[in-house]
Amino acid sequence: MNKLNISIIGVPTDYGQTRRGVDMGPSAIRYAGVVERLEAIGHDVQDQGDIRVSQKLADGAVDEKLLNLEEVVEVSTALANSVHEVVEQKKFPLVFGGDHSIAIGTLAGLGEHYKNLGVIWYDAHADLNTPETTPSGNIHGMPLAVSIGLGHERLVQIRNYAPKIKPENVIIIGARSVDPGERELIRQQGIKVYTMHEIDRLGMTRVMEDALAYLKERNVDGLHLSLDLDGLDPLYTPGVGTPVPGGITYRESHLAMEMLQESGMVTSAEFVEVNPILDEKNTTANVAVALMGSLFGETLV
Repeated sequence: MNKLNISIIGVPTDYGQTRRGVDMGPSAIRYAGVVERLEAIGHDVQDQGDIRVSQKLADGAVDEKLLNLEEVVEVSTALANSVHEVVEQKKFPLVFGGDHSIAIGTLAGLGEHYKNLGVIWYDAHADLNTPETTPSGNIHGMPLAVSIGLGHERLVQIRNYAPKIKPENVIIIGARSVDPGERELIRQQGIKVYTMHEIDRLGMTRVMEDALAYLKERNVDGLHLSLDLDGLDPLYTPGVGTPVPGGITYRESHLAMEMLQESGMVTSAEFVEVNPILDEKNTTANVAVALMGSLFGETLV
C-alpha cells in the first residue's frame, strides 16, 4: 500500500433534494472516526473542514424546474475550486457529502487535471436526468449528466469548461432505479452499467474485474470513485434519502473497495447521501467509514 496525503473536504449541503438532514452527513462521518481510521492505516490525513454553505437564497424550483439552482451552483463552484487546489498540491481529495449533487463540483475540480479521467459511480440511481427528463427537479438526480456536458448551462460550465468527463469512461455499479429518460441517455452515450441483475448473476468479483479491465483498456489516467450510500441495500445503510430495496450487500461493497485499492488506480473519492436524521445509531456513517478503510488499504491480517 502506498502512503497517501489525503485532504478531506466536507460539503454540508442538502440543496440537491428535498429531505432535510443530509447536510449533517460530513459531521456524522467524522464522528464515526474516519480521520483516526485512515491515519491508523498509515496515511497522512488533513481535514480541511467544510465548504461554506450559505442559507437558502430562494424558495422553490427556479429556472426549468431545477430546485435550488442558485444554491447548488454556489456550493459546486466553491467545492470545485477546493478540489482543484488539492489536486494541484498532489494530494488525494476525499470529499464527504451532503447529497449527490456535490459530484458536480468534485468532478469540475478534477477534470482539468486529467485528459482521460475514469469514473465509477456506485449508486442505486443513474443520476443522468436533465431539466427535460427530471420527474422531481432535484439536482442530486443530475450530477452525472451535468458532468458529461448535459443540463443547465450554469451547472455544466462550472470552472468554465465542459464536459468534465467522457461518458464512455463512466461505469455505473449497483443501478436498480433508472428513469426512462436516463435509460435512453445511457444507450445514446454508451455508458457502461452493471445493474443488480449483473451483480447477482456474475458476482461482484467478476463485475469489478470487468470494470477495471474496461477502464484500463480505455487508458484512463485517473479514477474517481463516487459512492452513494444508497448503492448498498437499505438493510445496511438505513440513513439515506432515497433507499431502494434489493441493493449491494455490505460484504460485496467491501470486496469492491478492496479490489479498487488493489488496482492502484483510484486517485480521488467522494462518499455521499449519509443522512443522520434518517439513520439508526450512526449506522450508515459507520458503514461509510468502514468502506473507506477497505478502499485505503485496511486489511484483517
